[in-house]
Amino acid sequence: MACRRCLASLTRHFRSRFLSNAALENPQTLIFRALGPRTLRGPLLNSFDSPAGFGGIDSLQFNITRHLSSRPTNPSDEEEEDEEEGGESCEEEGGEAQASRCVVQRGKSEEEKIKEASEIGYKVTGPLDPSENPFKPYEPVFAVVQIGSHQFKVSNGDSIFTERLKFCEVNDKLILNRVLMLGSKTQTIIGRPVLPDAAVNAVVEEHALDAKVIIFKKKRRKNYRRTKGHRQELTKLRITDIQGIGKSANVATNA
Repeated sequence: MACRRCLASLTRHFRSRFLSNAALENPQTLIFRALGPRTLRGPLLNSFDSPAGFGGIDSLQFNITRHLSSRPTNPSDEEEEDEEEGGESCEEEGGEAQASRCVVQRGKSEEEKIKEASEIGYKVTGPLDPSENPFKPYEPVFAVVQIGSHQFKVSNGDSIFTERLKFCEVNDKLILNRVLMLGSKTQTIIGRPVLPDAAVNAVVEEHALDAKVIIFKKKRRKNYRRTKGHRQELTKLRITDIQGIGKSANVATNA
């Protein structure tokens, strides 16, 4: 209540001080308020009584300026604004010419994408042709490949789910080049840590979401409970071929 009374009294004070039309219309009232009763004594007070004496006071100047706009009143600032506007107009005129020269790179370049994909453990060779049939009959050969931080044991025709692979779309052909081990009925090849001549071909079948995992946190006697859900983004790969090891059919023909 005290604050409201103070605000009301201040509002009345400023309203009577600055919004009084009678004081602004009568210049004698402004002069009396500016000079005060002590200075208006003797001949100066008598000069206000006669109209000629009031007209002779030219030395007193009262400049009442009200800034009703946010624009600067300094002429130098106005000149600077005019120069800025002129520069902007020049820039707008030459904007079309500069737009053709400026090349804005958004996202990552092809080299950066290839490098990041190779660090994860795959390489995109291109989209799958509709007339192409990359799937081959089953062969008793397996490989252990590493994609990111996960390892998978795969064979021809298997499907695996990995974390969402970047820079690849559905029906893209991939080469998984980080092969740790190859095996068949007759031989086993172990890499140190990887096999440079081995490769596993795969096709991207879909990008999906894993089942929802509920994260629940609670602190007893603190009225603290938090529930969150998370669905991991996954990529489904279909293994089409394993290269780098002799197949059983080749071994039989050689024998």
